Amino acid sequence: MSLPTAARWVDRWEQQQQRYAVDREERFTVIADVVEHVTADRPTPRILDLGCGPGSLPARLSKRLPHARIVAVDMDPLLLELARTRHPDAARYVETTIGTPGWVSALQLSGQLDAVVSTTALHYLPEDILRRTYAELTPLLRDGGVLINADHLSQDGGATTAEITAHVGHRRAERQQAYAHEDWESWWTAIEQEPELAELLAVRRQRGVAHANGCALTVTRHLQLLREAGFAQAGSVWQIGNSCVIVAIHEQSANAQEWVAHRTRPSTTGRPGMQRS
Repeated sequence: MSLPTAARWVDRWEQQQQRYAVDREERFTVIADVVEHVTADRPTPRILDLGCGPGSLPARLSKRLPHARIVAVDMDPLLLELARTRHPDAARYVETTIGTPGWVSALQLSGQLDAVVSTTALHYLPEDILRRTYAELTPLLRDGGVLINADHLSQDGGATTAEITAHVGHRRAERQQAYAHEDWESWWTAIEQEPELAELLAVRRQRGVAHANGCALTVTRHLQLLREAGFAQAGSVWQIGNSCVIVAIHEQSANAQEWVAHRTRPSTTGRPGMQRS
């Protein structure tokens, strides 16, 4: 894939996504603010991005934190190739499906993470897979590390409250003329006509890559699942309408610290327990 082709489609993706994510750029900034805060004393922050798409979040994080080492994962071969071509230095990109058996091993992480981030991706996971995913991520984080999930999440407080919350976000999007941008279906219909991407599109179709509607868990339920997974604290740090950023903080137990030490100490064969990222 050529850089001009990747740049054209990624830039068009950025415009399309503004239609759906209320105050999308501000939400990206909030994620970067949180990561910057929790890694202030870390010379080389280690970050994992879940559901990176064409590299929107890694691109922004790498500008704010140029010394960070970012691993970005997605299941879509087309979007990943757009990311690798458009933002090649922002992250190390990994193709795997979050929540499936062996997906963590596929990341080939080295040492502990300072932050796990995700934006508009985890709502695709059914509750049982999300619960397991949160539990799998917990031991990967250092003491004081964070999981940041930015997404459109259902609100608590009853149907009327949820309706008002959604209305507030909708009206803000109208004021920002977000609905003037093309929609999701139009973007995918258009890219299907791109000759240079025909092979990647064929691979995508062959693998049956599709973004399901997912489950509609409330913010409170997400926070409950995070605490059940071992995060000591969890709460919302930013919200406009039903677009919000939740943050969970990990505090390691003695057992988790021993697990990490075992996974990262050199083996008797001279090979490290985990590969470098």
